[in-house]
Amino acid sequence: MTRTAVMFCAALGLTAAVGTASAAPAGSPPAARQQVRTPVLVDCLWHPQVRPADFLLACGDGNSRLVSLHWSNWGTDSARATGINVVNDCDPYCAVGTFHRYPVVVKLDRSEPWKKNPRVEHYSRITLTYPGDRPAQFAPVMTYPLWN
Repeated sequence: MTRTAVMFCAALGLTAAVGTASAAPAGSPPAARQQVRTPVLVDCLWHPQVRPADFLLACGDGNSRLVSLHWSNWGTDSARATGINVVNDCDPYCAVGTFHRYPVVVKLDRSEPWKKNPRVEHYSRITLTYPGDRPAQFAPVMTYPLWN
């Protein structure tokens, strides 16, 4: 009985494989090549993220992070969001500084293969635009490379 079940499953698997192969046109590329790879945002712990609600910018000390992110676009060329940049003023020093909140527009771009997994594209640059108030040491537009 076991032998019959194994033979039946093998025949069923062979039928499915032949049916799948014959259904695809002869010159078509594999499905993986046809898919557009949407880039990810790599966080401080090397986890890929898509449309995160929060993102830590200062991995070493946590003194700058993006929160309340609302993504209007996440595409192959770029991603855009609005949110809040929470920044420590480090006055008189960072351990006792005060965190301040600044509205910000976030743009991710320059997708490239991720070194940890080259089959995955990741955004390699982030641009922060402050439409109003901003930290004293920041320009209205700040652009940073993202880690790989």
